[in-house]
Amino acid sequence: MPKIVKADASNIRKAASIIRDGGVVAFPTETVYGLGCDTFNERAALEVYRIKRRPSSNPLIAHVLDVAMAKRVVIGWDVRCQKLAEAFWPGPLTLVLPRRAEVAPSSIGGRSTVAVRSPSHPVARQLLEAMGGPISAPSANRAGRISPTRAEHVVDEFLDEPELMVLDGGSSTVGLESTVLDLSRARPMVL
Repeated sequence: MPKIVKADASNIRKAASIIRDGGVVAFPTETVYGLGCDTFNERAALEVYRIKRRPSSNPLIAHVLDVAMAKRVVIGWDVRCQKLAEAFWPGPLTLVLPRRAEVAPSSIGGRSTVAVRSPSHPVARQLLEAMGGPISAPSANRAGRISPTRAEHVVDEFLDEPELMVLDGGSSTVGLESTVLDLSRARPMVL
């Protein structure tokens, strides 16, 4: 059974260390809880897909602290992106742009783009700061099931994953996945 830990400074540092070392950690965002791994680590991304039982064609979202971190993941950050980030970040808006070559190929589901967002949940932000880099994560549930909004939901979903650390940051306030806006095309499209 996964272990729920209080999202205090010590456990957030431990979680960041696990992710840096190629592991996976469940953490809260304002939308839902996510299963996070190092955006640049191919093996870690594959582990997220294994744990979640997610189809390999379904990409992960790279969570970032700010625009500077987003630019480490995407190519083509332009004035549209900047204005959207200024208006809606941190928050539940995901932008899709061409990816940098360093992004783990398995994390993008065979695409040439990557989804990126800056969460507003304080625990997610502290984890990103402690990690010092982007964290790719889908929702922390088995593929096709209801997305979790509490740490206990994550544990119930992954009873067979005893090594999984779950940072308890309370209930997600939004409870639905973020809006996804594809800016990789000539005409933006909400996905």
